[in-house]
Amino acid sequence: SQYGTYVWPCAVVLAQYLWVHRRSLPGKRVLEVGAGVSLPGVVAAKCGAAVVLSDGEELPRCLQSCRRSCLVNRLPHVPVMGLTWGRVSPELLSLAPVDIILGSDVFFDPKDFEDILTTVYFLLEKNPHAQFWTTYQVRSADWSIEALLCKWKLKSILIPLHSFGADKEHLASSSLPGRHTIEMMIISLAQSDGT
Repeated sequence: SQYGTYVWPCAVVLAQYLWVHRRSLPGKRVLEVGAGVSLPGVVAAKCGAAVVLSDGEELPRCLQSCRRSCLVNRLPHVPVMGLTWGRVSPELLSLAPVDIILGSDVFFDPKDFEDILTTVYFLLEKNPHAQFWTTYQVRSADWSIEALLCKWKLKSILIPLHSFGADKEHLASSSLPGRHTIEMMIISLAQSDGT
């Protein structure tokens, strides 16, 4: 439950990606999952996206972090909702359409990987043109979501950090990226032709 009370290096990298693509964000409907302190979601909202922030419904401190970030950044209109990965809830079922799902460092604990992708798959099925923009820290060469992507009929595209100026130890005056190995990918539904 403490994870969502800190800004993690992956959040800074995902926020950089959003900033570089800020001109495409006005009017987009964005959901941040596992938002915690919500840096990527806040950046998206500041860039004109209609944002909903979410974190585990059983993690009140994380949800409070989301709300505090909104207030500090003068975004009191941004909704915050409890959404638990892998669980079909009334909140998940009633969620408005989305164009972009954000998730920074949600692939942290391998026991959660399938629950995350189950939720992402559900959202992408409801919103077939949506994409899941995610950054993650490489913590073990043994951890992979490739088999789960296949299982859930999802595809991923690796986004090189240098393509959006995030291959540096310092981003936007933050030293958080440091020397961590961070990757970014965009996940979407695989096409019926097997891609």
